[in-house]
Amino acid sequence: MIPDYPPGHDLLAGKVVVVTAAAGTGIGSAVAKRCLEEGAEVIVSDWHERRLTEKATELEALGKVHAIPCDVTSEDQVQALVDGAVERCGRIDVLVNNAGLGGTASVLDMTDDEWSRVLDITLTGTFRCTRAALRRFVAQGGGGAIVNNASVIGWRAQAGQAHYAAAKAGVMALTRCSALDAAEHHVRVNAVAPSLAMHPFLAKVTSDELLRELEQREAFGRAAQPWEVANVMVFLASDYASYLTGEVVSVSSQHP
Repeated sequence: MIPDYPPGHDLLAGKVVVVTAAAGTGIGSAVAKRCLEEGAEVIVSDWHERRLTEKATELEALGKVHAIPCDVTSEDQVQALVDGAVERCGRIDVLVNNAGLGGTASVLDMTDDEWSRVLDITLTGTFRCTRAALRRFVAQGGGGAIVNNASVIGWRAQAGQAHYAAAKAGVMALTRCSALDAAEHHVRVNAVAPSLAMHPFLAKVTSDELLRELEQREAFGRAAQPWEVANVMVFLASDYASYLTGEVVSVSSQHP
């Protein structure tokens, strides 16, 4: 049974939040929506400009939202995202690193290009955005929060997922290490590791048979809703998590 959608409680009131890869129907757009409902001013970003504009228009009814296109494989675009957010809002307080790319290929058949593209978007893109945000937080005098989207696949083996698993394991390690680098500047860096969050794109690229198998592994017998993952990301971004850094929180009901 899917629980009722919870109301906002101003957990992010007065904060400026940047969310990457927020134009789709998955976790990114869900976290942007939740941040608005929790009182934040939100900058949504994505590489697909048309979808990004449509998503920003859709979210405008909930609060103050801005759209800035960004391809996280480009250092110049990442820097333009941070600079644009500061230009529009005066500062940034939270970065949600949601951009990532998956795929299925055996190591035996995987090409260098397939490997490199997943790593460049999912891991190096997270690094680029983290670096740019941390430099901005320091320039502002310190303080701030970064929330990364990892995956339980960074811990658990799955056939055909070597590139994605390596990237997400890297995001976990990046989270832990950058948290120590950022601590002296009073910046917190944490991550979530979802197991299975259902949204239309996942349903489109995954067979019904595999989805049923994955759902059966979950203790609740169902996939998470994207907003259930977003709720945990909002908590990590909020002052309720003020003493939490370098942690990877599993958002999963999956049993062994």
